[in-house]
Amino acid sequence: MAAARKTSAASYLPEDRDLDSLEAAANVCRGCSLYESASQTVFGHGDSHAQLMLVGEQPGDREDIEGLPFVGPAGRLLARALDEAGIDPDVTYQTNAVKHFKFTRKNAKRRIHQKPSRTEVVACRPWLVAEIEAVRPQVIVCLGATAAQSLLGAAFRISAHRGELMRLPREAEIRVEPEPRVVATFHPSAVVRERTERRHEMYQLFVGDLRSARASLAGRRRQRR
Repeated sequence: MAAARKTSAASYLPEDRDLDSLEAAANVCRGCSLYESASQTVFGHGDSHAQLMLVGEQPGDREDIEGLPFVGPAGRLLARALDEAGIDPDVTYQTNAVKHFKFTRKNAKRRIHQKPSRTEVVACRPWLVAEIEAVRPQVIVCLGATAAQSLLGAAFRISAHRGELMRLPREAEIRVEPEPRVVATFHPSAVVRERTERRHEMYQLFVGDLRSARASLAGRRRQRR
């Protein structure tokens, strides 16, 4: 019987852990099967010394085509929310828990987002951990349940802890000093998809959580003085 295929990106991590080396290595990652259908690896992008890191679920259709995170409809909403929260996107680092687009085809032209499995999230986690250790952010904003569970554990629920300032669990095994704090909120795509009167409320809560992350960042700066 053939040996089971190992599902992890860990063996693809380079010895040099700067962001350029990580991105180059991630481009040839075969740690799970998602690379087979995706157009390309979509690695993180932004300020390599950002104090605020934004982590989403996975690339969407536009991100898969353009090779950058948050350039589709959810990205446009995120940019607007960051502006309202008083956060300059140019001083953030933006990435995803999973680096390849997972989708199903509705027809020849339309690809529909499909939620990554827990196995796929865990397989891709070494890239996210390496990004955090390279950037060394003070605050990480997890956008959506997949990103939050990648860092805070599979039992984490946005509905129970949205907007709270949290510590990384010990089992996260992320070696950054000082240890970053984590805030979890909605993924902007959830706000985009909301078609009821609740959409405005969700958006305002989302902006409020981003403001809380900014305030937490300012508080940590004062503590370090």
